[in-house]
Amino acid sequence: MIAIYLLGSLLISALLFINRNKRVNYLLVGAFALLQWVLTIYEFIHRDESETYGYFKSDALALLMLTTLSIITIPAFYHSYIYFNKPEEHHRERGIYFMSIVILLAAVSGAYLSNHIAVTWVFVELTTLAASGLVYHHRDADALEGTWKYIFVCSISITFVFIGILFLSIALQQAGHADLSYPAMIEQAASLEPFWLRLAFIFIFTGFTAKLGLVPMYTAGIDAKDKAPSPAGALFSSVLMNMGFVGIFRFYEVIAKTSLHAWANQVIFIAAVLSVFVATVYMLKVQNIKRMLAYSSIEHMGLVMLGVAAGGIGYYAAILHLILHAFTKASMFFQIGQVYRIYKSKHISDTGNYFKYNLAGALALLLAFICATAMPPSGLFISEFMIFRSLFEGHHLFLFIVVLLLLTMIIWALGKSIFRLLFLPPVNFDETRAGKVSAGESVSQFILLGLVIYLGFNPPLQMVELIQDAVKNLPH
Repeated sequence: MIAIYLLGSLLISALLFINRNKRVNYLLVGAFALLQWVLTIYEFIHRDESETYGYFKSDALALLMLTTLSIITIPAFYHSYIYFNKPEEHHRERGIYFMSIVILLAAVSGAYLSNHIAVTWVFVELTTLAASGLVYHHRDADALEGTWKYIFVCSISITFVFIGILFLSIALQQAGHADLSYPAMIEQAASLEPFWLRLAFIFIFTGFTAKLGLVPMYTAGIDAKDKAPSPAGALFSSVLMNMGFVGIFRFYEVIAKTSLHAWANQVIFIAAVLSVFVATVYMLKVQNIKRMLAYSSIEHMGLVMLGVAAGGIGYYAAILHLILHAFTKASMFFQIGQVYRIYKSKHISDTGNYFKYNLAGALALLLAFICATAMPPSGLFISEFMIFRSLFEGHHLFLFIVVLLLLTMIIWALGKSIFRLLFLPPVNFDETRAGKVSAGESVSQFILLGLVIYLGFNPPLQMVELIQDAVKNLPH
């Protein structure tokens, strides 16, 4: 099925590029959304089965990430339709935009299902090319700068991953093996040379942080989320970051079977805490609301990796947090698209009295703030509580206190900006030029945020089983 899906996605993206008819474009987008869900359902039915010569496999982690992607795809296309539903739209820009999104989602899906580290590398590289088309959408100097930065940083990061794979190949060859599939590497992990494995982890981990949004390569995504249209930013802050986690996590499963496990955890702890620290520093001073949300994502990815490094219940909490964050941050970016249409600005100082201009949107944004800061009834409260519990049980009390203090400052910084947007009057704002937003446009955000609350406090048994299965190879 994955081969049919990839070929179908390639055909649809090509037709989107050459077609100029608006109705046909949206029919093609609808066809891809249907294909995406067909793939998801098929992989659930054929769980844990290998496809295409063993290069793809629908294991538990892939199913969780693929379902999250398929859910977010629907509102992403809906808000993209709204974004282009304006008199001055250009058919060529619309075609390139939807072509890029289709390629991006197909590449991310391929990376989720990949059962071989080299195949993962190929799809990760493809996401860079697709995402750059979305970052450069506005075709101005700022967009060009953001695109150049994104391609430059991601190219370096993917080169790091490639170098790491070379070191991994040397370790496998010295042990008499040549199979780079994840199950084979997990099975042979104990026999691999620690020196080459250590080098491989450093390069692979560093390379994938560009997509995950973690120190040291986190800078790739900040400008991308800011310069791209809001629906694309929603995908960058959710499914694309999840792909970065999958790339790190699958190799981490290999490291966890070796004597380097404790050392790898120390590396992850350092990167995770620095990520939360960097997010705190920038969120205290940044005035661009989209960049603030981008730094918020870095903070959350730091928490996810803290859960992984702490172990125990932290494994479960990390994947739960990743899923709930994807829904939360996607809803916030969808809503910021409405904010921009009203105020024609992304800067906090240019906004205010949002309840007056968009009541439904203001309620959605307030609920999204509660969810993003992990306050009850947010499901992220549950996952963060479990992450802190894992730190406490692992006797990482210093990290526990430091991260807690940093999160307190982040909540204050994000709250100050969001509440200014919601309640304080805007400065030098001409109400006669305010954009119009339908209340129905916020329905998708309420649905996503409803999932964040429901899945956190009452997760379905199948979801719990999938998360437990996804971390079964890690020491408990």
